[in-house]
Amino acid sequence: MVTNFDHVTLVVQDVEEAKDFFELLGFLLEKSVVISGTQMDSYMGVPGLEADHITLVIPESDPRQEIQLLHYHHPAATDDLGSGVLSRTGFNHVCFRVTDLDAEVTRLVAKGVELRNEPMIFHDRKLVFLRGPCDVVVELAEWL
Repeated sequence: MVTNFDHVTLVVQDVEEAKDFFELLGFLLEKSVVISGTQMDSYMGVPGLEADHITLVIPESDPRQEIQLLHYHHPAATDDLGSGVLSRTGFNHVCFRVTDLDAEVTRLVAKGVELRNEPMIFHDRKLVFLRGPCDVVVELAEWL
């Protein structure tokens, strides 16, 4: 039985840009290691894998909230040309809850984060989409 969400992993081209983006959302660096070797090759299904594996967490979140970033050294990562296209199958977006959406939007826009749309109210929540690293869509939600 599933008890809660654990983490989401994103493959990124620019680690610093991705870390900076998620730090603006409250995530902090927990650890950074290089993954490689036959066990990782087998687990990931990527022969010859070598990649930075960066773990970012929201401090003291309960349950724990984690973003993992992968930056491939080998093989080269291929661009997902569908990233950010919300009408395709597969991964669509990740959403984080906030206490004050308007304040968060003001703060994030001042730091250079791009909104994909204007905030709206839907199903007892105020919502907005952000343009994340590698065009991944990140949503913020304030429960009303």
